[in-house]
Parts: sequence; structure tokens; C-alpha cells
Amino acid sequence: MKNNMSPNEYENFIKDKMPKPKLISNCIKAFIVGGLISDIGQFITNTLKGMGLNQEQVSSGTAIILVFLGALFTGLGIYDKLGRFAGAGSIVPITGFSNSIVSPAMEFKREGYVFGVGARMFIIAGPVLVYGISTSVVIGIIYFIFF
Repeated sequence: MKNNMSPNEYENFIKDKMPKPKLISNCIKAFIVGGLISDIGQFITNTLKGMGLNQEQVSSGTAIILVFLGALFTGLGIYDKLGRFAGAGSIVPITGFSNSIVSPAMEFKREGYVFGVGARMFIIAGPVLVYGISTSVVIGIIYFIFF
């Protein structure tokens, strides 16, 4: 790079050197992986229904099993590889939420269980929880007042 480039020339230089995103293939990967995770969830749901559980137990059991599997595969290093391959296809399902809790916990474990894991476990998922819970409270109040 030459030092006498104008800002426009430099911007064009950077645009030429940046890798082009593979949008279509990334969307297809996300769709397939997200669909497979959903298929696994449906399989778990059908299995629990076949065991004679009621709908509430089936829903809770499916969520618990998927969160456990997401945490397990994060701990084994498998979910990170899946995330690099599938992008949002692995982040959007409930297993992605589990991954967002376990990853920082593993990262900060060496700082100790209280100041590392306990204090920093919700670094990624904390804002999602705060805004999700706050939004549900606001919607609940609106529903209570008007309906």
C-alpha cells in the first residue's frame, strides 16, 4: 500500500482485498443445520409423547434435553465447529442459547468458580435474558390493561 493514496482510493483498495461473502451457501448451511436441530427436537418430542407424557411434560423435557445436548457438545468442542460451519443455523435454536451460557463459563473457569464462572457466565446471554424478561413484563402489563 502506498502512503500517498487518497481516502477514496484506499477504500477501493480495501474493497478489492476483502473476501466476498458466500451468502447463498451460508444460508443453505444455516437452513440445513437449523433444520436438523429442529428434527432432533421433534424426534425427542415424539419419543416423550410415545412414553405417555402429557404436553407440558413433553415440552419441558424436550427443552431440557436440547439444552443439555447443547451444553454437552459445547463442552466437548463439537458445537463450536458446528457454529463455524452453520452460523445462525446453530445459534438460533435453544441449543445456541445453551452454547452461549456454557462457552463463557468454560473460558473463565481458570479465574475460579466465583469470580470466573459465576461472575462472567452470563456475559453473552445476560443481555438477552434481561431484554427478553423486560419485554415479556411490558407485554404482560399491556395485555393485562387492555385485554
